[in-house]
Amino acid sequence: MFRRSLFAAPLVLAAGTARAQQWVPKQPIKILVGYAPGGTADMAARIAAETIQRQHGYPVIVDNKTGAGGFIALKAVAQAPADGYTVGIGIMGQLAVGPVVPGSQIPLDLDKELTPICNLVGVPMALIVRIDAPFKTIPEFVAYAKANPGKVSYASTGLGSTNQLGAEFLAAEAGGLKLIHVPYRGGAPAIADVAAGNVDMFFGNVSELIGQARGGKVRVLALASSKPSALAPELPLLTKDIAALDINNWFGLVGPAALPADIKAALARLFIEAIADPKNAETLAKQGLEPLGQGPEAFAAYIVKDRERWARVAQQGNVKAQ
Repeated sequence: MFRRSLFAAPLVLAAGTARAQQWVPKQPIKILVGYAPGGTADMAARIAAETIQRQHGYPVIVDNKTGAGGFIALKAVAQAPADGYTVGIGIMGQLAVGPVVPGSQIPLDLDKELTPICNLVGVPMALIVRIDAPFKTIPEFVAYAKANPGKVSYASTGLGSTNQLGAEFLAAEAGGLKLIHVPYRGGAPAIADVAAGNVDMFFGNVSELIGQARGGKVRVLALASSKPSALAPELPLLTKDIAALDINNWFGLVGPAALPADIKAALARLFIEAIADPKNAETLAKQGLEPLGQGPEAFAAYIVKDRERWARVAQQGNVKAQ
């Protein structure tokens, strides 16, 4: 469905624009989140839910269904009626990375069982290194890694994870660096081992790393973005040295397959306007998040493009999932 929607975009958009005003929620909208409360996916859902209720009076419920890497929630979305009252948060790792990494365990056909509604927020990734690393800039890191092949290590949250893909993307774009991958069972132990000096570096969301950096436990080598983050505008931009390294970890909204165009368009409008509400700007900035505002067709095209990028990275780095 993601790929097909690109070719159907003009017809779908026209239908959605003409009929969107005909659909308004008559019962609570449920947002299924496959991750624990307090994380970025949960936060995006709750900000949208609270704002939609404040702006329009429509009740919106956030339901955390954790497990299976977030796919329990997406499976439940796929099995729900295509009536607009059950949607879910889909993230880059699920919708763009997982499908192109060999060995990924995905319990549903993303293209046939889900439909993209809109992209909500993104957070740039950042590269942290141990505090005593012998390089303080990206050029220094590249020079050191080239002079010491197989000696620089990077942590990740597991084989085939977004963290691993980010590091392998950097390695490829920097000229084929030979890095050592050290997988962990989650971000917390990975970051802790960088802070302890047991591994050299880690790619993660800037919002998850900036506290450790400001506490002097790790150093942020660069922000993988083409523009500064409101959360940490002082960070150097990785793209100034390696243009391709613009990694925005995104969080979008999906619904069941065959979601009618008018409902899809109405939901996209509700959620995009909620995230873009000026009253949410400070809350988002404090988490390093920025509104993305891509509607159904733009979001579908973005997913396809992102899959193509991560497929190249996975192939270049010979990345396989657990």
